[in-house]
Amino acid sequence: MSTPTDLPAGLPGLDPAWSRRITVADAGGTKHEWHLLDNGVPDPVGTLLCVHGNPTWSYLWRRLLAAAPPGWRVIAPDQLGMGFSARLPGPRPLEQRVADLGDLTSALGVTGPVVTVGHDWGGVISLGWALAHRDQLRGVVLGNTAVSMPPGDLGPALIRLAHAPGVRSVATVGTPLFVRATTALSSPRLPADVRDAFAAPYRTASCRRSVGDFVADIPFSTGHPSRAAQEAIAEGIRSLDVPALLLWGPRDPVFGERYLADLRARLPQAQLHRYEGASHLLPEDAPQYAAAVAQWVGDLSTGRHTATTARPAEPTPQTRGLGSALADRAGDDSPAVVEVGGATVSWAQLHRRVEHLAAGLGQAGVRPGQRVALLVEPSTDLTAAVYAVWRAGAVIVVADKGLGLRGMRRALRSARVDAVIGGAPGLAAARAMGLTATRIAATPLPAAAARALSVATTLEELERAGSTAPLPPEADPDTDCAVLFTSGATGPAKGVVYTRRQAMAQLDLVGATYGLSPDDRLVAGFAPFALFGPALGIGSAVPDVDVTRPGSLTAAALADAAAAVDGTVVFASPAALSRVAATAGELSDAQRAALGRVRLLMSAGAPVPLPLLRRLREVLPAAAAHTPYGMTEALPVTDVSATEIEAAGPGNGVCVGRPLPGVDVRVSPLSPTGSADGELTDAPGTTGEVAVRAAHVKDRYDALWATERASSRDPGFHRTGDVGHLDAEGRLWIEGRLPHVVTTAAGVVTPVGVEQRVQLLDDVSAAAVVGVGPVGAQVVVVVVVPADGARRRARLELAGPALADAVRDAAGTEVAAVLVTGRLPVDIRHQSKIDRREVARQAARTLAGARTGTR
Repeated sequence: MSTPTDLPAGLPGLDPAWSRRITVADAGGTKHEWHLLDNGVPDPVGTLLCVHGNPTWSYLWRRLLAAAPPGWRVIAPDQLGMGFSARLPGPRPLEQRVADLGDLTSALGVTGPVVTVGHDWGGVISLGWALAHRDQLRGVVLGNTAVSMPPGDLGPALIRLAHAPGVRSVATVGTPLFVRATTALSSPRLPADVRDAFAAPYRTASCRRSVGDFVADIPFSTGHPSRAAQEAIAEGIRSLDVPALLLWGPRDPVFGERYLADLRARLPQAQLHRYEGASHLLPEDAPQYAAAVAQWVGDLSTGRHTATTARPAEPTPQTRGLGSALADRAGDDSPAVVEVGGATVSWAQLHRRVEHLAAGLGQAGVRPGQRVALLVEPSTDLTAAVYAVWRAGAVIVVADKGLGLRGMRRALRSARVDAVIGGAPGLAAARAMGLTATRIAATPLPAAAARALSVATTLEELERAGSTAPLPPEADPDTDCAVLFTSGATGPAKGVVYTRRQAMAQLDLVGATYGLSPDDRLVAGFAPFALFGPALGIGSAVPDVDVTRPGSLTAAALADAAAAVDGTVVFASPAALSRVAATAGELSDAQRAALGRVRLLMSAGAPVPLPLLRRLREVLPAAAAHTPYGMTEALPVTDVSATEIEAAGPGNGVCVGRPLPGVDVRVSPLSPTGSADGELTDAPGTTGEVAVRAAHVKDRYDALWATERASSRDPGFHRTGDVGHLDAEGRLWIEGRLPHVVTTAAGVVTPVGVEQRVQLLDDVSAAAVVGVGPVGAQVVVVVVVPADGARRRARLELAGPALADAVRDAAGTEVAAVLVTGRLPVDIRHQSKIDRREVARQAARTLAGARTGTR
């Protein structure tokens, strides 16, 4: 059959110099003309062999050709009958396609080392080539694909529909429906010229014949002619001992999570990066994949197969476990956990329950290293469950319900949880999220509800079973203990993995920094922090507050929690403390007395304004106010008291104090385009991305290889994404987030210092500084919330002349526009971090003449 027309000119992103043709004879002697993209690197150090699926073609790999690592040749053929290669007179089964690819690489003189890159059904073919060329194979990269159907699986529903004989001839050959539907899966929608480029080789039915044949060759049934070849590849890859990288679009309606799980089981050495929001056409939905592959291949060349974590070179000896402090107080009948208005559990009761639950979890099949999601409201049940999971050697997975059902679904599915412990709402959410994990009810449920929620057992039943069962052995300190999801304030929530050693290092540092002792009791306005109480050996209580709305915490609720546990230490977010200060006038004398016994106030999660700390002195008169700096990946990093902040005076950013003992802080200087590509330094006055090295820094990001690789590219350090500088006294000042740096023609502008100066104006209660325009030529826009409280809507409008002039005078940098709004968008967890990307989007629309409002 004839070959389609020559490659059209002007295909977006495609360099025509890459296009070439070659005629290759197959094993039977039949010659076929192949079309391929080839960057033509002479004497390459290695070759990337990129194999597309159905119904795409080599155009899929254009970004990888453009981003090829130095010295690497990239070859992306159009499979026979596909793209702009020769059309075939009949079907080409899987085994033959694998052989065809081998014939092509031989004709091209490919000798290795080779990294195969496959997507869709091209993944199976690339793996078949890899198994047949082990002597040349250096690594394997796979996008959304499948090599096998897991037990009980019938295959992707969309492909099975197209596979049906009555549908296949119409959908795949007779019309361009299948071709066009494939590019329609992308999210966000592909530009029209890109969709047309993918469809270019398939303009006629004769050009689409192999599209239909390819679908027909999918071996759904055991008697299918290609089933044996497919199963041989699926089983064969278990023996591959080369590095592997999986790049995945979780929104794929074709290859869902079960196929990813199957691949991970067959390639346990594989690194994984999930591109949240991406769908089936991963190379289109996540263009950054090309840079990730290039980085990964570069690591192969240098021997760096895995990202270096931010651990010290010599870990400290670990003699204590996460439950050691709890065990030390096993005979203590004083309160360990207090539910305000609810239950109180003593140390002795908590220790006994934790041990029984841990043994019960083991009896129920929860094994060391397995992951257990906790969907339980803050309570004594939650505390007992956390420490029982740890004592059983398993890993807790914590995702805020503030992420919403969709965000939690994304987080918990990415974490691959094996079990879920939840109350009725949590278990209902687990069902709605489609989690297939074992479900454990935190409290007994009516029989009908338990059946509806597929409850396997309850904590009460586990505790009873564990009372006569042996305890699991203590876990190794270098095994995982937690996957904690970030708030999602700066992008999709990321899973942060801690080992037991790192968690204990964190606890030891917190205890030593703040002089915590068994005589202290913690009142946690931020509920997850209360879980540290038993590990620190201190009693704890959580105020009666909605955990998704920290700003709803009142002074009275805080005082009642302090009274319930005789609190000496308070931890709360700035938003919560702002509400506490605002409602202090409602306190009774007894409540004031309870807060008067607090010796230490800690606040973190966002910059804490000094005026707020001053107002809180009236509420907590005996408390030393401290604002530790850190993040989910590393907390604490530095510490500073209100007194020290006052002594430091004004500066460009927020003073967060000096690094704590054992913590090394440096910065990577910023380029004019706002990237942090300079060598790490501790030179005073240098603004750059903050990098941290310490024993308690996270082990890694979960299922986010590219993110982890970028954050740990300086061996031993974690790049935080925050921007700041060290002063001559060794204090760290935070100036904003790296993505929020404004890149003007005159240089970079960091937002926080400008915001602080503007917020000193009497007419301003809050401010956000953003950049509008292209990188390198942005202008500074200041969005303010007027202090008069007259505005209630989130719509952005131009500020009046008087306010605009005052803001420009205070800013200390050139300001292109001043806008006003009723409120600034903030994160859910702390209700303090401004979503500057959303502010920038709205500001750009307003300045362009569009009317904006809440979304």
